[in-house]
Amino acid sequence: MAVSGFEGFEKRLEIHFFGDDPAIFPLGLRKIDFESMQQVLEAVQCTVVSAVGNSYFDAYVLSESSLFVYPTKIIIKTCGTTQLLKSMQPMIHFAHHLGLTICSCRYTRGSFIFPKAQPFPHTSFKDEVTYLEDTIPSNLCYRKASIMPSKSCAHSWHVFTANDGSHSHMSYDNDIFTIEICMTELDPILARNFFRQAHDAKTGDSAGKEITVLTGINEINPNALICDFAFDPCGYSMNGMDGDWYSTIHVTPEDGFSYASFECVGSINDDIVHVLRKVVQIFRPETMSISTTWNDYNNKKWTHMVKAVETLGLKCKSSVMDQFPAAGDVVFQTFTARRKSI
Repeated sequence: MAVSGFEGFEKRLEIHFFGDDPAIFPLGLRKIDFESMQQVLEAVQCTVVSAVGNSYFDAYVLSESSLFVYPTKIIIKTCGTTQLLKSMQPMIHFAHHLGLTICSCRYTRGSFIFPKAQPFPHTSFKDEVTYLEDTIPSNLCYRKASIMPSKSCAHSWHVFTANDGSHSHMSYDNDIFTIEICMTELDPILARNFFRQAHDAKTGDSAGKEITVLTGINEINPNALICDFAFDPCGYSMNGMDGDWYSTIHVTPEDGFSYASFECVGSINDDIVHVLRKVVQIFRPETMSISTTWNDYNNKKWTHMVKAVETLGLKCKSSVMDQFPAAGDVVFQTFTARRKSI
């Protein structure tokens, strides 16, 4: 097999728990000690490089992407050749010892740039679904796996959801959504902002803060507390905290396989148009996909996203929607630069 570049496309796992002990609930999963969390990450094959927390949740920048820990929810997002799904069993184990029981999970990812480089269980979506089915407990009886297509055969959105039908996403209302943006073929000039100068003698944290300001990432949500990190010789990650809402960015800037992602939780009352415009202006990708998950597809907010992106030179090539039992609706949109021939 030919030597491949770094796999930017992340695998994302979100797990929800519930518990009846009011003494545990205020902290819940946040009571898991750091050594135990390291065991989870060792199974995935990544480490913590920076961390920050507030009164709502803890956010970790990883050597490959991010980890968010809430009292009853955990989100792990990893790139490269990490084995993300191997985090599920130890997380269920540690949560059980805290009196918490899994009530739902969601696994999502795009199409890998270098699929043949992925280790088991990420060798195919079929293998991933089989692994999930064998790992989650039987009380998560409402299950669905779907590959949402686009007009580009090179990119699809993969979704697996499972829940017990009674507790999943209790904290969500129809106004709240999660948006996952994947961008490839970044503008090469803008991508240079995510390279460090050789022997710059800076820490990953200090170099990350410079990139955050240089690129305007700090302007996406001025209210967010940002934890950022710049890798050597290139690459960048950041987590943002705004109350109980998170945002995260990850960048692989190398020519030939450049990639960037942006993810956040938002409300239909927020200025998502501003967010989208800033993200596109920072990276100016040739191709982009937007996956939006919420409980109310009918509010049509996703149509505003199309208009916001198309004014910046990207044309919507496909848009599909799928419904997942007791887990919300997903809208998957793909965009291509108008100057790009396909």
